[in-house]
Amino acid sequence: MSRPEEIHIKHHMSTDILNKRIKNLENDAKILRRLYFIKYRYDGRGVSESAKLVGITKRVGYIWQDRWNEMGYKGLIPKYAGGRPSKLTDAQKGQLVQLLKQNDTWTTEEVRELIFKEFIVEYTNKQIRIILKNIGMKCAKPFPHDYRRPANAEELLKKVYQ
Repeated sequence: MSRPEEIHIKHHMSTDILNKRIKNLENDAKILRRLYFIKYRYDGRGVSESAKLVGITKRVGYIWQDRWNEMGYKGLIPKYAGGRPSKLTDAQKGQLVQLLKQNDTWTTEEVRELIFKEFIVEYTNKQIRIILKNIGMKCAKPFPHDYRRPANAEELLKKVYQ
């Protein structure tokens, strides 16, 4: 036998308005999922059951309900912090681009060493690839250069096949 609900949900809007908002926001899945949770709560279902129906934990359900009770609809809108700030400033990234343009081929390890030498900032090779992609550079599979190849190889090849 389950316990009765101790915290009741506040009705900030009618069920009709809630249903209209759900229909208008079908493209925004995160808010839609949260609105379905609130709708299930409006229908009289418990937090545990509502959370299970939308695929979240009971604890997250209580968090969503607390936000709903405090701020209404605005409390359900996700707040994105934007992630950790970059170790390199925008000016340093611009300087890095200029340094990378001085040479045609770089390995991620060489770029990592260059960044450490110039800016005293340490990154992993994975993060170096992400930085290079963000500044518009492309990674390619290394092409081996044969040290025995003569400098005029194309000319020699043309003479052989003429």
